[in-house]
Amino acid sequence: MRFAAFAMMASALALAGCQDQFGASGGGSRDQIKIVGSSTVYPFTTLVAESFVNKNPGMKAPVVESTGTGGGMKLFCAGVGARFPDIEDASRRMTASEYKDCAAHGVTGIIEAQIGIDGIAFAQAKSGPSFALTPTDLYLALAAFPKGKPNTTKTWKDVNPALPALPIQVYGPPATSGTRDALAELILARGCAAIFPDSLTMGKKKPDEYKKDCLQIRGDGPYIDAGENDNLIVQKLQANPNALGIFGYSYLDANKATLNGLTISAVAPTYETISSGLYPGARPLYIYVKSAHLGAIPGLKQFLNEYAASWGADGPLVKHGLIAAPKDVLDKSASILSYGTTLDPTQLN
Repeated sequence: MRFAAFAMMASALALAGCQDQFGASGGGSRDQIKIVGSSTVYPFTTLVAESFVNKNPGMKAPVVESTGTGGGMKLFCAGVGARFPDIEDASRRMTASEYKDCAAHGVTGIIEAQIGIDGIAFAQAKSGPSFALTPTDLYLALAAFPKGKPNTTKTWKDVNPALPALPIQVYGPPATSGTRDALAELILARGCAAIFPDSLTMGKKKPDEYKKDCLQIRGDGPYIDAGENDNLIVQKLQANPNALGIFGYSYLDANKATLNGLTISAVAPTYETISSGLYPGARPLYIYVKSAHLGAIPGLKQFLNEYAASWGADGPLVKHGLIAAPKDVLDKSASILSYGTTLDPTQLN
């Protein structure tokens, strides 16, 4: 009995501490879930939010903002309390430096759950010229300093004589986007490695030089920052058939009547190729949750339960373009959300 009473008292004190944070530096209380982050994860989280409201009519609809993964991390890590988001959608994993920033602002006890898989899709209007690309082509076309020199290519033919003599025009996400980070790390890095086999060694010994020569995206015009609204990229492709666009696979899947996905190394972006890892632009998708908010924000635990119930191979999110992660991964993520297991920061890069 004494142990039970002590446990109840400890739980009450922990909740009170969280409530104090909400009332003091946290800026009061809130009865509505707040979510920020990836434009790629945004449509999936929005669908979960709709289902959550339908099943919990007394709850307010969660506020979901598409800020980009990087921009969302800054908002998420800014503090604990009602002024700060509860959940971060992410199209890449949190970095060690981002976790350090969170900790510096009192945000510890972060829960990480992989919700599925996505692929970085390169797309064009169906009326556009058809051509195939490789990571090397994309590196030479989009890197700021390919081979260590400023990029002066203007047409695809400048990159590869087998490609058409069309201007390089690629609409893509901004620097705050996890999709842009993944473009650099999954595609440009492969192209750089194909030209410089020792580039990975350089990445460890001279990380700044490696980022500049292999990962930095050019800013002189051919790569066009289209913001965090991926639907805007879809519209721009329909208006400019010679241009290419970059976004998550779900946007290609939702617009397959008007867009074609381009092959990368002869592999098309499809559910099967991304799920199997054959497509070179495949990547995991995550959500991050503040454990300190679980007992303070009404409905947050139920919302996470709804997410876990929606991401399976036969679930509603897959029907809207999410690629289901392997069952063992999803089972682990469901367990993490259920028990509130927090992230080990030593596992981050």
